[in-house]
Amino acid sequence: MATLCCLTVWPCFADDTNEVRLLGDIDDGSLAIPVHIILLYDEEGGKISPEDELTLPFSTKQTCGACHNYEIIKKGWHFNAIDPNVSAGRKAQPWIFVDAQTVTQIPLSYRKFEGVYHPGKLGISPWKFTELFGRQMPGGGPGELDTDDYDEIMRQSVSGKLEINCLSCHNADHGQDQTEYASQVALQNFRWAATAACEFASVKGSAKDMSETWDYMMPDVLDDPDKVPPTVKFNKNVFDNKNKVLFDIVRKVPVKRCYFCHSNKILAEKTSEKWMADEDVHLSAGLSCVDCHRNGLDHNIVRGYENEAKKSSNPLAKTSTCESCHTTGRLGAPVPEHLGIPVVHFTKLTCTACHSGPAPVEKAPGLKTSRAHALGTHSVNKSDEALPHITTTVLAEQDGKIAPHNLIWPAFWGSMKEEQVAPIAINIVKPLTAKVISKKSLPPSGDWPEVTSEQIKKILTLLTSELEEGVPVYICGGKLYQIDKDKLKAEEHEAAKPYLWPIAHNVRSAAQSLGAKSCGDCHSTDSAFFFGSVAVDSPLVADKGVVKQMFEFQGLDQFYTKAFAWSFMFRPWFKIVTLCSCSIISVVLLLYGLKALACITKILAGKD
Repeated sequence: MATLCCLTVWPCFADDTNEVRLLGDIDDGSLAIPVHIILLYDEEGGKISPEDELTLPFSTKQTCGACHNYEIIKKGWHFNAIDPNVSAGRKAQPWIFVDAQTVTQIPLSYRKFEGVYHPGKLGISPWKFTELFGRQMPGGGPGELDTDDYDEIMRQSVSGKLEINCLSCHNADHGQDQTEYASQVALQNFRWAATAACEFASVKGSAKDMSETWDYMMPDVLDDPDKVPPTVKFNKNVFDNKNKVLFDIVRKVPVKRCYFCHSNKILAEKTSEKWMADEDVHLSAGLSCVDCHRNGLDHNIVRGYENEAKKSSNPLAKTSTCESCHTTGRLGAPVPEHLGIPVVHFTKLTCTACHSGPAPVEKAPGLKTSRAHALGTHSVNKSDEALPHITTTVLAEQDGKIAPHNLIWPAFWGSMKEEQVAPIAINIVKPLTAKVISKKSLPPSGDWPEVTSEQIKKILTLLTSELEEGVPVYICGGKLYQIDKDKLKAEEHEAAKPYLWPIAHNVRSAAQSLGAKSCGDCHSTDSAFFFGSVAVDSPLVADKGVVKQMFEFQGLDQFYTKAFAWSFMFRPWFKIVTLCSCSIISVVLLLYGLKALACITKILAGKD
C-alpha cells in the first residue's frame, strides 16, 4: 500500500516543476473517458461554492490545473506564438488588422512568418491584441502576458487575464457558447469569459465600463452607479452536495468546436450558402479534425503538411501527411493509383494542388474566414465587401511545388529606411488620415473608401513631420508609394508583395480532383490553373480592375506557359498521326515478314 501511495504521489515531486505530470496527465491505458466531477477554483485558488457571499468566476488555470499541468499545456501550438524560440514552421493564416479610415489592412503575427508584422510594430500591445482577436483565441499566449504600459496595467487589473480556456475545445456539452465567449472578450471581461461561455453560468456587466480603480473583489464599490460591473450567476442545481460540478470533457475534440475558429465562406454565387457547399471528404467519411491533427499533453498539434517532421517534435508529424496515409491505408485511406499521370506531377505539385480547396475558376473569388471576419459572433459584418479582402484559390509556388493558397494584399503606412519598411503605429496615423479621409466617405458595407493619389500624397506629407527617421511610405495594391520631388511615385517593393498562406481543406474526392476529366483541366489555353485572374486589392481608385494571372504567382514565364498550353490543342492530332503512322509501319513490316516467310518456306521445300 505504501508503495502504491509513493507511485501515485511521485510525479508531483519532479525536479522541473514545468514538467510535472499530474493525476490527469498519466495515461493508464484505458480508452474510457474520465468523468470530470470536480471542484471549481477562482484565480487565487479558492474553492467556489454556490453559498459564497461574493460569487467569482472560475479559473481554468486553477480548476483544470489541479489535475493537468498548465505549464506544459501552454507550450502547445495554439498558445505558444509569443515564444520566440518556437519554430514557426510553414506559413499559416495571420491575424489581420483592418481600419477603413486609415486604409489599413495588414497581416499580423507573433510568429516569424515572412511577410507578416509583429503587432508591437503597429503599436498593438498584447493586451490590446487580446481585446481585438481574443474572440477566436482559446486563451493563453498574449492573453496572459503582463503589459508594460501604465494605463494598460490598470486596465488589466480590471479585465484580468485571458487564461487558456480548456472548455473551448474539450467541452462536449451543447451549452458551451463560444459566441458568448467572444462577446465577453469584447467587453474586456477576460477573467469572466470562460465562465460565461460554459453551460451552467451567466455573466452580466462590462469591465470596459469600469474605471481603472475598480476592484473585482469589491464589485459594489463603483465610481458611476449607472454602470453595471461584471457579475457571475451560477445555476445552483449543477453543484452536488460536495460543491462539485460535472463537466462533459472529451479527449477527442468535436468538429463543431474547431469550426468556430476555422470556418470559411467562399464569396462566389454558387457556394456562398452553407447548404450549397460540400463538406470535406474526410469529415463526410466519418473522420474528425483531431483524427489527423493529433497532440499529447503538450498540445503540440500536428499540422499535417509535407516535411513537417523536420521541424516538429510530434512523433506523428511524419505519419500524418496526405502521402503517408494514402500510401499505407492508415485510417482506411484509399491507396491511389494515379493511372496515366506522368511522374513529373508529383515533383511539381503538392497533393492539395489537385485535391484541396475550391477548384480554381476564371476569376478567383473572395473569402471570409472566422479569424479574419469574426464569423459566428454577434458583431459579424455579413457584407461580402467587408474588410479584410482575402482571395482564394491562388495556385502559387510553395517550397518548390505549386499549391493552393489564400492571399491578402497588404495596405498600411510605413517608414522606409535603407529599403526596409516598418509599419507606423496606428495611433500616429489615425489623427492624420482623419484630416484627409472623412468618416462620411466610409461605405456602410465595410469596404474600402475611395481614395485618390492626391489624398495619399497629402497624408504622406503630414507624416513627414511626425517621423524622427526614415521616409514615410504607403503600401497598397502591390506597390510602394512615396513622395519624390513633390510627386507621388509608385514602385515595386518586397514589402508590397501579397501574403499567401497554403490551404489544405476542404478536400475533394478523387473524381472531383483536377485532371480527373482530362489533361485540359489544367493544360489548356483558358485553364484557370495557369491563366485564372487574381484581383489586386487596393483602396486607390486608380487600381480598380487591376488583375494578375495565376502563372505570375508560380514563377513561370508567360510565353512558355502559353506555348505549353497551346501544345495540348494539337496533342490529340499528334496521337492520331502517331497511331496512323504506327499502323502503316506495322502493315509494311507485316508484308515484308510474310515475304520473308514465303522465301524461307521455298528454301525448306528445296525450291530455288
